[in-house]
Amino acid sequence: MYSKENEKDPMVVCKFFLPLTKWAWYATGFDGKDTFFGFVCGEYPELGYFSLSELENLEGPYGLGVERDRYFEPVRLSEIQSIILKNR
Repeated sequence: MYSKENEKDPMVVCKFFLPLTKWAWYATGFDGKDTFFGFVCGEYPELGYFSLSELENLEGPYGLGVERDRYFEPVRLSEIQSIILKNR
C-alpha cells in the first residue's frame, strides 16, 4: 500500500459503492488484509483510509450493502477527482 504514497497521481484500482446513495470509495492502495487508501466520496470528498470490514458492515437503503463495481476499469486518481468534483 505504501509504495504509492509518493506518487502524485496514482492509479485507482477498484471502486466500491453503496447503491441508492452518493457514497463511493475509490481505492489506490490495499495492505492485503483490511485497510485501503483512496478517494472517499460521501458528504465531503476526501483522501483517506477505509477498511474492508467497515464496508462489509455498512447498510444502505432497503438493507442494501456496499458492492464492488465489477465493470470499473483502472484510471488515474486525478480523473476520478475531476469527474466527482465537477458534478458537485
